[in-house]
Amino acid sequence: MSDSSESPRTDRIALVTGANQGVGLQVAKELVANGLIVLVGSRNLERGEVAAKEIGPRAIALQIDVTDQASITAAAERIHEEFGRLDLLVNNAGISNTRKGNLSLEEYRKLSKASNASLDEVRAVWETNVFGVLAVYQAMLPLIRESSDGRIVNVSSGVGSLTTNADPSAPYHATFGPIYPASKAALNAMTLAMMIELESTDIKVNLVSPAFTSTNLNGYEGTESVEDGSREVVRVALLGPDGPTGTFTRWENETIPW
Repeated sequence: MSDSSESPRTDRIALVTGANQGVGLQVAKELVANGLIVLVGSRNLERGEVAAKEIGPRAIALQIDVTDQASITAAAERIHEEFGRLDLLVNNAGISNTRKGNLSLEEYRKLSKASNASLDEVRAVWETNVFGVLAVYQAMLPLIRESSDGRIVNVSSGVGSLTTNADPSAPYHATFGPIYPASKAALNAMTLAMMIELESTDIKVNLVSPAFTSTNLNGYEGTESVEDGSREVVRVALLGPDGPTGTFTRWENETIPW
């Protein structure tokens, strides 16, 4: 089948984690609109089913909690039984905090410095953003190896760029901390390990930063719409077999330093 934009590949099977809301939901909608069958990954199956119904008949709810190995294993087994392969994995599920509550981002940052961050909160955020992504990768890789055009897209953030944030003039330099920003730096490192492992294969691995999107992740204090914030994730997810691998970008195809 042609990979031109005029003829979308309609046989591709995609899994988007954390797809019942926010960027993940928007990505799932756009992938379906481009002809893919999308497994709408959600910790809560009912919420996933509501999202899948909203998206349309090519969206299928899939229960997957990236912090629960049994859940991940069951999801991989279901994909194997129903489809035999996975063509696209979008590791989108992520959390930014566990104790921000009603605090503003500015107030919360004062409680999130290296000297006073809650180690329990650090562990909880890293469990989803870092270890969860690695666990899903390990479970889904055998299915991606069965694809003739496998791609993995990990949703990170520019706040995880060590190169950028080491610069005192960088916009987020003062807010870099050990909870969410460092979790994204660690995710970037995990992604690099995946890229290196797969560089001798046809499987593509890309790292993407959505915009500072207004979602539940930041208490809806983001400055971009979900549609705008999702554009780069969708663009990279839809790249064909001749598209690049090993990239870290934001909209539109702007390289982010590691």
